Amino acid sequence: MSRIEYSVDVKVPIRVAYDQWTQFETFPEFMEGVESVKQHTDTRATWLAEIAGVKREFETEITEQHPDERVAWRTLDKPHQAGVVTFHRLDDATTRVTLQMEYDPEGFVETAGDWLQLVRLRVQGDLRRFKDYIESRGHETGAWRGSVPPQHAGDAPRRSDARPPGTGTPPRSGTGYPPSPDPGL
Repeated sequence: MSRIEYSVDVKVPIRVAYDQWTQFETFPEFMEGVESVKQHTDTRATWLAEIAGVKREFETEITEQHPDERVAWRTLDKPHQAGVVTFHRLDDATTRVTLQMEYDPEGFVETAGDWLQLVRLRVQGDLRRFKDYIESRGHETGAWRGSVPPQHAGDAPRRSDARPPGTGTPPRSGTGYPPSPDPGL
C-alpha cells in the first residue's frame, strides 16, 4: 500500500475551492490521465482514466462529505484507492487544499511507476493544475452543498441532500494545518 499527502494553497475563499472540488465531472480539465468522470448517484461515479499507461474504468464511492471541510472516497473495485481532500481557511481569500491518498499498484508497470514516484508526481501536478484552474476562473462552475455522514466499509451510503455532487448549481459571481491524518485511510 502506497500513501501520498500533498497540499496546495489556492487564492480563493474556502467555499469556492470546496464547491469546485464537488464538480467531479470537471476533473478531466485539470487531472492528468482522467478522460471522464460520470456521476451516477449522490455518492457514486464511474471514472475512465489512464494509470501507468493502462486504461482503466472504475467505480468510486463518496464515504464522507462535509461542506467546506472534506470529501472522502474509495474505489469499489480494483485498482484499490481511498483518500480524503480537506479544505482549510487560511484567510478570507486563501484556502489550503490537502489531499491524502492510499493506493495499491497492480502489476509490474504500476509497481515500477510507484517506485519511480510517478503517481506522487501526478497527484502533485493535478493539485497545482486545480489551483491554476480555480484561480484563473475566480469562481466555481457549480456546487453541491450536501453532506454524507461517515461510513464504514460495507455500509450503504447515506446522505443529507438530494442533489447529486458533480451536477452542480449555476455558478455564483466571484464576490463574495490540516487536522490529523484520517485514521480510516
